Amino acid sequence: MEAPLAHYFIYTGHNSYLTGNQISSDCSIVPIIESLKRGVRVVELDMWPNSNKDDIDIVHGGTLTAPVTLDKCLEAIKTFAFVTSEYPVILTLEDHLTPDLQAKVAKMVTETFGDVLYKYTGSDPMKDFPSPESLKKRIVVSTKPPKEYLDTTKSMKENDEGSVNVKASSEEDVWGVELSDPLEKHAFLDEDDNKDEDFQDEEEIVKQNVESEYKQLIAIHAKKLNGGVKDWLQDDPTAAKRISLRETRLEKAIENHAKDVIRFTQRNLLRIFPKGSRVDSSNYNPLIGWTHGAQMVAFNMQTHGRSLWLMQGLFRANGGCGYVKKPDMYLKNGPDEKIFDPKSTLPVKKTLKVKVYMGDGWHLDFKRTHFDIYSPPDFYVKVGIAGVHADSAMKKTKIIQDAWTPKWEEEFEFPLTIPELALLRVEVHEYDMTEKDDFGGQTCLPVFELRSGIRAVPLHDQKGDKYKSVKLLMRFEFS
Repeated sequence: MEAPLAHYFIYTGHNSYLTGNQISSDCSIVPIIESLKRGVRVVELDMWPNSNKDDIDIVHGGTLTAPVTLDKCLEAIKTFAFVTSEYPVILTLEDHLTPDLQAKVAKMVTETFGDVLYKYTGSDPMKDFPSPESLKKRIVVSTKPPKEYLDTTKSMKENDEGSVNVKASSEEDVWGVELSDPLEKHAFLDEDDNKDEDFQDEEEIVKQNVESEYKQLIAIHAKKLNGGVKDWLQDDPTAAKRISLRETRLEKAIENHAKDVIRFTQRNLLRIFPKGSRVDSSNYNPLIGWTHGAQMVAFNMQTHGRSLWLMQGLFRANGGCGYVKKPDMYLKNGPDEKIFDPKSTLPVKKTLKVKVYMGDGWHLDFKRTHFDIYSPPDFYVKVGIAGVHADSAMKKTKIIQDAWTPKWEEEFEFPLTIPELALLRVEVHEYDMTEKDDFGGQTCLPVFELRSGIRAVPLHDQKGDKYKSVKLLMRFEFS
C-alpha cells in the first residue's frame, strides 16, 4: 500500500448520490452511505446552485432528479468514510458553481472534514501521487482548478426558464450529439462532456477571482480534454493529473493507442464513466478499463447485475480495502522495459482447475415454494473466467433435478495468460422449462487470491449481499 495512487485500481462510484435512474430518481445520502459501507473509495458529487442561488445542491443537472443539499452529503461522507476501510476516500466534484458558491464550498468542506481533509501544501505540483498508506483516514478532493471552469450563469438561467424534454421520440433525440436545442445539449452532461465538445465559445468566459481557499482544496487536479487522443494522454513528468473519459471514448482510444493509455496510467489517474445513453443507470464491462490500466472505473452502484458483480469481485481482493495493486506488467517503464501491449498474444501462465462438488443452504435461506411450488429445485452451476479476451470463458454443470442439496462432482479447466487480472465467476440457477431460469446465487472471486484446496464458497444475492447459509463445496488447483 506504499506505492503511488496511480499504481492501484480504486473502487469508484459514478453519480454516487442517485437512488435510481439518471433522469428522474431522487438524490439522497442513502446511496452514498451504502457505497461507503461496501468499500467504495471514490465518491462523485455534482454541485449546482440551488433555486435561490445562495446554496449548493447535489443533483444531476438538467434532469428531473430531486436534489439533496451538499452539507448533508458531506456529513454522510464524514460519518461513514472509514467504517469499512481506513484507506483514503477520494471526493470527485463536478463543479457548476459561481465563484461565491465555490468559496462557500471551501468553507463547508474545510469545516466539515477538518484535519481529515488532505491538503497539498507544496509550492510545485505533485510529480507523483501519495500512497494509500500515507493517506490513511484522509479525504482527498479531486476536481478541475477554478480557472478551467466555465461561467455557468447563462446555462443555469436556461435551466430555470425551460424544462428538459425527456419524452423524445428516440434515445438519440435526448442523448445524441445531434441535438439542436441548447438546453438539451446542456442537460445530462457528465464531468468532461460539457467542457470539450459543444461549448468552445463559452470557454473564454472564465471567472478568475475565485477564493484561494477553494483552489487549496484540490489535491488531485483533473484536466479538461483538449485536442485528440495524443493530447489527452500527454504525460507531464513534472505534474501528475487525472482525466476522465466516457466508456465509448476509451474504446475508441484503445483501438490505436492502447500502449499510450497504459503509459499515461503509470503516473496519472484515468477515470472512466458510463456513456450518457445509460439512462437506466446500467453499467459496462469494467475489464475494458482495468486491462488498459484505468484506476477509476466509475460505476452506478445502485443498479445490480453481472457488471457490478465483477466490480464487487475485484475489490474483494486485498482485504476489501477498496484498493487493489495493478499487475507489475502495467507498471514497467524503464529504459530496458517495454510498455505492456494488451493486444499481444501471451503464452498460458497458469491453468486453474475448478471442481464443483455440491451445494447446500437453499432450504434455509429460501421458502420451500420459491423455486418450484410442487417439487424441489433443479439446480445447475455456471463457472467461468472474466479477464482479458483470451482468458474469458463460461461453462456449466449438468442439471440436478429435485434436490435441495445437489451433487455435481464436475471439474473444469481454465488456461490463463494473465491470471493477475482474472476473476472467477460462479452463478447458480434453477432450471425452468417454461419460464426464465430462477436465480440461486452468485459470487465473483479474484483468481490471484484463490487458495488451492477444497473450499466452502459462500454465495451472494443479486445485490452482492452474502446469503446466511447458501454455499458451494469446491476445489481449486493451479498448474
